[in-house]
Formats: sequence, C-alpha cells, structure tokens
Amino acid sequence: MSNPSFRSFDTTSPRIMVVDGSKVVRKMIEGVLRQQLPDMEFVGCETGEEAKSALQAGAVNLVTTALRLPDMDGLDLARYLREHTPQAYIPIIVVSGDVQERLESRSISDDVTDYFDKALGFNALAAFIKGYVAPESEAGGEVLYVEDSRVVAMATRRMLEKHGLTVTHATGVEDAIAHLETAKAQGKVPGPDVVLTDVYLKGELTGKDLLHSIRHEFGYAKGMLPVLVMTGDANPANQSDLLREGANDLVQKPIEERLLVTKLLFQLRVGRMLRDKLAKK
Repeated sequence: MSNPSFRSFDTTSPRIMVVDGSKVVRKMIEGVLRQQLPDMEFVGCETGEEAKSALQAGAVNLVTTALRLPDMDGLDLARYLREHTPQAYIPIIVVSGDVQERLESRSISDDVTDYFDKALGFNALAAFIKGYVAPESEAGGEVLYVEDSRVVAMATRRMLEKHGLTVTHATGVEDAIAHLETAKAQGKVPGPDVVLTDVYLKGELTGKDLLHSIRHEFGYAKGMLPVLVMTGDANPANQSDLLREGANDLVQKPIEERLLVTKLLFQLRVGRMLRDKLAKK
C-alpha cells in the first residue's frame, strides 16, 4: 500500500475526528482517547456528510472512520477527503471488525493511511491513535530485525534506536530462527517484542518462510509475537499470501520513517498487552 506523506502538527492539543454510525461507539472511543490525550479536541460524526462538513470547517490531525457508515462506505469518505479537502495528507485510519478479510483481499484503497482491527479493543485503538498524533520518544522494547543488506540495516537500526528501540540484527532467516531458539532455550518466550523482516533475503529462505516457522514451528500466535513485513512487491496476491501466512501488517517500500515506527510501536504495545493478559490467567 502506498502512503501519503505526513505533515507536521502541533500535538499539544490534537483535533481528532471519529466517524461512526453508532453514538455509543463514538462515546466509548472519546472516553479512552481522553485518558491517553486529555487535551485533545474530539470531533464525533455520525455520517460521511457530517464529516465532510466538519472537515471544511476546521483542520484536524487525524480521522478514523468505520467501513460501513449510514450514508456511504468509509473508503468513499477517505477518497473524498484526499480529493476535496485542504488537508490531503492527514492520516485516515479505517476501524473495522473485518480488517483482516479486507487486507487479505487487498480491498482497502491507497486513500487509507492505516487500518485497525476493532477486535483489539478501544484501549488499543487509543494507543494506536496516540502513536500517530503524539508519539512517545522513548518506547523501549526489542526488535528482531531481519535484513541481508548491512548498509540498509545500519540506517534502519539507527532510525529505530533513535525512537528508543533495541535492535537485534539478523542477516537471514536462519540467523533469526537461531535467535528465537536461543531465547526459547533460555526461557525467554518469545524473546523479542516484535519481528521486522524483509521478504526477499539472501539464502534459500525468505521472509515468508520465517513467518511459517514463527507461526507453525514455534507456535507463536500474532498476539504473542507480532511480525511486520517490509515489501516492495505491489502484487496483491503476494501481499495476501504474507498476511495469510501470519504477518500482522505490511509496510510498502520505499519505507517512510514515521509510518514504520508507528506501526512497529503499535504492534509492540499490543503484543505486550495480550501477553500480559495471558500471564494473568
């Protein structure tokens, strides 16, 4: 998925628009958002037409929209925002219960910046939105980064470390699997907080093979060990295969720093949240 560039916003009091046909859902999202962003201005809209009017009346930092609105499809609203509003580059987040199905069918358009699975809960959604409008400078957490180019790896590693992440670099799938096996033998399950991997790597194994190993041989579910895959392959069928094999999300090359970091931090936080829930059972 190609993504628009980001503009810089004053994040001290972000203005966030939530478009959803359910008043109850809008109120719940507003409540959890205020816990994360107490100084935000909340703009709740029931319909696409209401959202269009509100956007013309004033700038916002971010828009979330349901896929099914009372008067239009959320993707049609996203397209309108890109074509007709003075804020063509605002992040537009689709919030839906069938995100995975839409991702696998590649039916989410390039007008959408990102997508969120409603099944993860409203608290996770609030953290996700905060990652866009007011990202934390020090997040912490270990990234297992699989990249065969040392030049690319060095640049990406510096970028991630700048955001407070600890990076363990593996030059290939074999090295990554060895790292996971060592962590498991030491009782550190799953070891890293999140895996970031390229698809095409030197050697016999690819990023897709790594996904298969993590999901089926190690048995780590998406919530236990999130995997973010970087790909320059725009073929929808190949992207769908990666998601079906167990990728939590994809990042299209060329990589845009803020988008990559936002997605990584989100997957890291959700993974921790789900592991904490399992530990308490």
